[in-house]
Amino acid sequence: MADTLLRVEHLNKYFSTPKGTLHAVDDVSFTLERGKTLGIVGESGCGKSTLGRTILRLIEPTSGSVFFEGIDVARLGRTQLRKARKDMQIIFQDPFSSVDPRKTIFETISESITTQHLIQSREKIEERVLELMDTVGLSERLINTYPHELDGGRRQRIGIARALAMDPKFIVCDEPVSALDVSIQAQILNLLRKLQKEKGITYMFITHDLAVVHHLADEIAVMYLGRIVEKAPSEELFKNPLHPYTKALLSAIPIPEIIENRKRIILRGEITSPIDPPNECRFAKRCEFCTEECRRKEPELIEVTPGHFVACCEVRKGH
Repeated sequence: MADTLLRVEHLNKYFSTPKGTLHAVDDVSFTLERGKTLGIVGESGCGKSTLGRTILRLIEPTSGSVFFEGIDVARLGRTQLRKARKDMQIIFQDPFSSVDPRKTIFETISESITTQHLIQSREKIEERVLELMDTVGLSERLINTYPHELDGGRRQRIGIARALAMDPKFIVCDEPVSALDVSIQAQILNLLRKLQKEKGITYMFITHDLAVVHHLADEIAVMYLGRIVEKAPSEELFKNPLHPYTKALLSAIPIPEIIENRKRIILRGEITSPIDPPNECRFAKRCEFCTEECRRKEPELIEVTPGHFVACCEVRKGH
């Protein structure tokens, strides 16, 4: 039986705006096994980052449940949540703005250790910080340097070391390589894969780059306007995409080789507003296969083959 670390049930995060209620995350449910990586992909503004931060309760959920090792994080009080944060960390997207420019590497990495009172003596704290720096590939000589003295790759390694300081079981990686150049991206991705193998860390990897997540994730969930429209094992999703939106995303991946008959799918039509969306498929206005049924109700995420879930009326008819 699979060891489920994280179970999200009907999670919602809405924001009030002058024009109505913005549905940033809408009825999202999934499970994540211990030691595995779930990739979350989709266009900018689809709710990927909001989902990650809501799961960690960096922003409060509107409704729904987030079970971490069987405990509903969404219901924890302040003291209990603070204890739970040791096991749930985040690596932010921008290595420039996610670290305090007034703090040295030592102060940044040691802050959570000190706040959680994990180690008392200064000597032991410094020993732990040097250990973490070595783990993420930062030279010991940099311990008293400031962020502005380092390049983006080293800054991102600080963020990873800070996340690892608590020995977490689960890390949300919020587009951790999108602000880095390609060669540095590869180094950071290899580091994350190495840490997972050595420490058994579970990742939720948020990205807009399908080529990156293909090689890192065990499963991939595709989001569109706050909802998951397809979820499947990584290889299965790439070999057999079912949702029209997933097919369009995959067709946009740059391929270095010349492939005959490779058709780029161009999405046309109006994007449905996430503010008080109608009870219909949110992709309907951009979908060439849209029917009257798609306009009558929001399709549910249904398992059409083992482990492969899709929210599409037309796809389900064929299974």
